[in-house]
Amino acid sequence: MLIIFCAMSFILYLDRVNLAAAAGPLKAELGLTNTELGIAFSAFGYTYAIFQLVGGWVADRFGARRTIIACGLIWAVATVCTGLIGGLVSLCLARLLLGIGEGAALPAQARAITNWVPKPKRGMAQGLTHSFSRLGNAVAPPLVAVLIAWHSWRASFIVVGILSALWLVVWLVYFREMPEEHAGVSPEELALLPRRESVQEDGTAMPHSWWAILRRMRATVAVYFCMVWSNTLFFSWMPIFFMQSLNLDIKSSALYSSGVFFAGVVGDLTGGVISDWILRRTGRLALARQSVITISLLGGLIFFIPVLISHDVVTIALCLSAAFFFLELTIGPIWAVPMDVAPKTAGTASGMLNFGAAMATIISPIIFGLMIDMTGSWTLPFAGAIGFLILGIIFTQWIRPDISVEQIEQQKPTRHSLAG
Repeated sequence: MLIIFCAMSFILYLDRVNLAAAAGPLKAELGLTNTELGIAFSAFGYTYAIFQLVGGWVADRFGARRTIIACGLIWAVATVCTGLIGGLVSLCLARLLLGIGEGAALPAQARAITNWVPKPKRGMAQGLTHSFSRLGNAVAPPLVAVLIAWHSWRASFIVVGILSALWLVVWLVYFREMPEEHAGVSPEELALLPRRESVQEDGTAMPHSWWAILRRMRATVAVYFCMVWSNTLFFSWMPIFFMQSLNLDIKSSALYSSGVFFAGVVGDLTGGVISDWILRRTGRLALARQSVITISLLGGLIFFIPVLISHDVVTIALCLSAAFFFLELTIGPIWAVPMDVAPKTAGTASGMLNFGAAMATIISPIIFGLMIDMTGSWTLPFAGAIGFLILGIIFTQWIRPDISVEQIEQQKPTRHSLAG
């Protein structure tokens, strides 16, 4: 199952970063400014944000399997359509459609992981699956460069859209909602896997209100917003940053961008492994999640500073790689938090978490594009990212994954006790 989850994350981010990797020739062919390109990048975030919340609820209500089947069809079609665009409007429409498909997918994946992975291994599982998303980031620039040399930037979107459809067939055939429903799971394996925590199995309403879940998730959402604001600089602008700021050709830009993204692959897996190791050694859930996130944001902040002052390509590439590595340490522990605080509604809680990320992906690209067009500086947005990372470190202290929604509701005084 983890292999299927990892393949899904890989394809999701290959689809998403394709636009950044093809931005140079696409921008030239369509005659777009940096601000217009930023608008196209951010269009994805509008529907992505909305369908984080919708998708999380749908996954909790109807199951991850059916939710991801619908999502996969949408994101495959949207990816192919991006290769057929004729201007800014059609590009934005394709990105909006992609946001619908991908927005609901990650909360549904979190719901599936909750069903298939026990708590002491969830940080590792989230780190591993997200490391494959960063592998998709790393593969996209050289893949697009090869496809551009072979045919055109349009071919890259069509090829990846077909790859998405092939993965969807595997999901449809192999995945089952719960371990006990899968013929390949032995009784011995079943004893090690989570007991059913799906909230809608008996047709009843959700056991927790959205407000109760949001109260436990709001600090985590704020931290993730700050982290993703900084990460969006990598996802949306990295290849074109190397091309226009450092005057590299598309092949060199692709190689340097891939190097940066490969650092994120290692960071994702490392953060989840460290978080779960701390949990096993200490039994302290708050320490396991919060300490790794704090170190992650602090490391990203430190390695952004040289990018502001250096003009050497190698130095900048190494510092960006280190910054991305540290920022990605956050992914495993922070995506485990929704499962920690709301295991029965992990899809909804994960949707709230990634809603914060989606809001960052809406705002950050537009601000980045405006800064570049107004000042001519490609490094100034990194100064803003440093400020957001400082805020993220502060908000991290209020995450408290060791306090679940259920614990808080059990502590509430009942009407009978109040009357007494």
